[in-house]
Amino acid sequence: MGRIEDRLRELGLVLPAPKAPVANYLGTKRSGDLLFVSGRVSALKGEVGGDVSPAEARDAARDTMLDLLAIVLRDIGDLDHVVSIEQVRGFVRSAPAFAAQPAVIDGASDLLVALWGDAGRHARTATGAAQLPFGACVQLEMVVRIGKTSDLVG
Repeated sequence: MGRIEDRLRELGLVLPAPKAPVANYLGTKRSGDLLFVSGRVSALKGEVGGDVSPAEARDAARDTMLDLLAIVLRDIGDLDHVVSIEQVRGFVRSAPAFAAQPAVIDGASDLLVALWGDAGRHARTATGAAQLPFGACVQLEMVVRIGKTSDLVG
């Protein structure tokens, strides 16, 4: 187990089993030292600012990031190969008057900084949406920079 997985354990968090894509796409796609991680939706369903509170949605964003990290781990073999988090794109299924999407996506961003420190800081988008796949309240995707490419799986 690597440094990042140890840090997860210290935070009391566990990576779930990685989920397979639900349609015709890859979980990740590598281009040079960049790994593009396909979007995943939260298990929590509903409209933020309506039937889902911002705090619940923030936790859902953290948990969805754990789903993304599980896929990264499966595809590269060790989260310690992640050199930096380059970008996170977050979408929040929002009630018409809800405008705090950045605070919701902070649930994912804060986790990345807790795990990687300054290398976890990233460019980010937090966008409101009328609907997300399967009625989820949050959807995330990201781009990470990886190292030791000769050692990577797949």
